[in-house]
Amino acid sequence: MKKFAKNFMLGAATAAHQVEGNNIHSDYWAQEQLPHSMFNEPSLDAVDHYNRYAEDIRLLAEAGLNAYRFSIEWARIQPKPDAWDEKEVEHYRAVLKCCHENGVKPIVTMHHFSSPKWLISQGGWENPETVEKFAAYCKRLVGELGDQMEYVCTINEANMRLQLAALMQDMMKRMQAHSDQEGTGGKKSESDVQVGINMNQENMMLSMMETAQAFGIQDPRKVHTFVSQCSPEGDLLVMRAHEAARDAMKEACPHLKIGLTLSLHDMQPYPGGETFAGKEWDDEFLHYLLFIKSDDFLGVQCYTRKRFDKDGVTQPAADVRRTQMGYEDYPPAIANVVRKVAEDFKGDLIVTENGIATEDDARRCEFVKEAAEGIQACIEDGIPVKGYMYWSLLDNFEWQKGYGMTFGLIAVDRSTQTRTAKESLSVLGSLIER
Repeated sequence: MKKFAKNFMLGAATAAHQVEGNNIHSDYWAQEQLPHSMFNEPSLDAVDHYNRYAEDIRLLAEAGLNAYRFSIEWARIQPKPDAWDEKEVEHYRAVLKCCHENGVKPIVTMHHFSSPKWLISQGGWENPETVEKFAAYCKRLVGELGDQMEYVCTINEANMRLQLAALMQDMMKRMQAHSDQEGTGGKKSESDVQVGINMNQENMMLSMMETAQAFGIQDPRKVHTFVSQCSPEGDLLVMRAHEAARDAMKEACPHLKIGLTLSLHDMQPYPGGETFAGKEWDDEFLHYLLFIKSDDFLGVQCYTRKRFDKDGVTQPAADVRRTQMGYEDYPPAIANVVRKVAEDFKGDLIVTENGIATEDDARRCEFVKEAAEGIQACIEDGIPVKGYMYWSLLDNFEWQKGYGMTFGLIAVDRSTQTRTAKESLSVLGSLIER
C-alpha cells in the first residue's frame, strides 16, 4: 500500500473531557451527576490521560505517528469567571513539550464541546458576551503557551449545534404526530449526528429541569451548552466566537496556523433527492464559508454518509454494516467529503477526525487502510490535504453514550488504567514514510 510523505501529519485525536478524567468544573461534569441524567454513566476518572499523557504520546510515537490532536480544557484553566489557574497552564505546557520530545506535532483544540460551568450559568452559547470571553481566554492562553504551538483549532465541530437543532425539531414533529415509529425513531435520530447522544424522550423532560437547576437557571429552555440545539443567532454567535478568537490569537502569536473543524456527512442523493442533499450540505458547510475563508486551514470531520430520496433522508437497509454508533460503516465517506469541501474552500485541509466504533479491530484495520487510500488519492489529485487524525487514540468516554463505544487505537482497562495497543495502531503508523 502507498505511504504518506514524511511531512504529512499522520496521527490520532482525543478531547480533554473524554480522556483526562475529573473535569469537575465543566458543564458536562454537572450534567453527568444529575438524578435523571441523559448520560449512560458519568465520566469520573475517564481513562486518566491527565496523569498518563506521557505514556499515551509515547505509544503513539513508537507506532510511527507524528501528530497528536488534543484539546485544552477551558474549565480547568478558568474554573471560575475571575480565576486563572497557572498550575493547569503548566500542565498543558508539559503535554506540549512531551509531544515535541517524542517528535510529535501537536494540533491543539481550544474548545471541544465542554465549557466551564459558570459560562453556561451566564447564558452559554446564546449569550453574545461569550464571544469576547472565549476570545480573551484563547488570547491569554496562547500568550503563555503559543511558543509550543503551531496548529490551533478554535472550536470543534462548530456546526454541531445547528445539526442538533434540526434533530430536535424532527423529534418534536414526530412526538406531536404520534408517529407509529415513535418507539424506534429516537435510535434512528441519534445516528443522524456524529456524536454520542441519547434521545430518551421519557427521561428528557426530567433531565432538562434538573439541568436548569444545576446551572441556576429558571427556564430549562435557556440552558445553552455547546452541545444543545441553537437558534440562528446562536449559530452565528459560534462563528463570531471563532473569528474573534482567531484574530486575538493571531495578534498574540502571528506564527500560529488557525482554523476550526466541522462535522460533515457524505451527502449522496438518489434520483429525486438532490434538493434535500443540497439543502443539508448548505446547512452543514456552505453557509459557513463566509466566516472561514480567512482561516489558515479547515478541519474536516466525517464518519459516514447520508442518502436522500424524494422524501428526504433515508435509513440504511437492515443488512448494511453499521458501527456501534448506529450509522453506516462507510470508509469512502471521508475522501468524498474532502473532495466536496475542496470545491469551495481553497485553503489547506486537515482531516481532524475520522474513525470507527467497533469491537472488531481487524475491521478497524481495514477501515483505516480504506480511508487512507481515499485521502492519498485526494492528494494525488492536487487537493491540499496536510494531515489525517484518526478518532480516537484511546477507547474513551463517548459523551452521553459512556464507555461502550470503542473507537480507540489503544484499549484501556479502566479498572487498572492499563493500556494495550491494538493492531490498528501499528497499521496506521505503517502508512507513512520513515
